[in-house]
Amino acid sequence: MLAGDVITIVDLVATAVFAISGALAAAAQRNDILAFVLFGTITGIGGGTLRDLLLGAEAVFWLHNTEYLWTCLGASLATWFLAPYFNSVQKVLLWADAVGMALFSVLGAVKAVQLGAPAIVAVGMGVMTATFGSMIRDTLLNQEPVLLEPEIYVSAALLGASSYTLLAGFEATASLAFPVAIAAAFVLRACAIVFDLRLPKYGGQGA
Repeated sequence: MLAGDVITIVDLVATAVFAISGALAAAAQRNDILAFVLFGTITGIGGGTLRDLLLGAEAVFWLHNTEYLWTCLGASLATWFLAPYFNSVQKVLLWADAVGMALFSVLGAVKAVQLGAPAIVAVGMGVMTATFGSMIRDTLLNQEPVLLEPEIYVSAALLGASSYTLLAGFEATASLAFPVAIAAAFVLRACAIVFDLRLPKYGGQGA
C-alpha cells in the first residue's frame, strides 16, 4: 500500500487545488474576500466530508487534522491576490477543477479501500469525493454545476477511482496504481476539455 505521508501530501495538494477552484469561482462573480474563503473551503473539503460521513470514519478528516482548513484558507487568500493577473479566470478554474477532480477521485477510493470497503463502494466514494465539493460550490453560486457540463467529467472521476481500485487489488502494482489512476482521470478530462469529448445524449422516443 502507499505510504501515509505520500497520501497526506497529495491530499493537501488536492485540497489546495480545489480550494483555488472554489475561490476562482467567487472571483468570476466578483465576490468579496470572505466569499473567496467560504467557497474555497467548501470546495476543498466538501467531497472528503461526505466520504468520511458515509464510510463511518472515526472522525471527519478536517476535525482532527486542521492543516486542511489552513490549506483552504491560504489557497483562497492567495487566489484573492493572484486572480487579477489571470488572463482568463474561467479557463484557470476549468483546469484547476480538472486537476482537483483527478486527485480526489483516486484519494477517495484510497480512503475507502483502507477502511475495508468493497470495490464498488470504493469507486463510488472516489466519484463522490471528486464531485461533491464542486457541486455545492456551483449550486451556492447559482451556476450550472461543472459535473453537468456536456464535456466528460463524472466519467473521468469514475475512471480514476475504478482504475485505482482495480490495480490496488494486485499487491505488486499497489504503488503504481496511485499515479496511473490519477493520470488516467486527468488525461480523460483534459481530452474532454481540449477536444470537446461528450457522452451521447439520450435520443429515445419523445426526446
